[in-house]
Amino acid sequence: MRILNFFFIIFFTFFLNFSYASYDQEKNKITKNLRCLICQGQSVYDSDSEFANSMKILVEKKLNEGLSAKQIYEYLQIKYGDWILYDPGISKNTYILWLLPLLIFLFGGAIIYKKLIKKN
Repeated sequence: MRILNFFFIIFFTFFLNFSYASYDQEKNKITKNLRCLICQGQSVYDSDSEFANSMKILVEKKLNEGLSAKQIYEYLQIKYGDWILYDPGISKNTYILWLLPLLIFLFGGAIIYKKLIKKN
């Protein structure tokens, strides 16, 4: 019976540790996708500014309230705008952001194709 109790204690210890690790990974994933508004070149995860530290606390608080990552992103977008996210997603305000690299690639490909046809 003592061995059984010992195994239950070990099992619950590992289970609690695993759930805490996945919670911490979720928090890190979210803060890596948020832009620090003070540093402007770093993510909230990498920054140590006062704003970044308060954002880390806010994300942790929202996760404790049971919000998903998508809900936290939506909350922060409403509060700070699309610029706070490194990956803003497709919306009417970001069509050019997503389509411009594709258009440049196609335009460059057309120029190269025309030059190759002229050579032959």
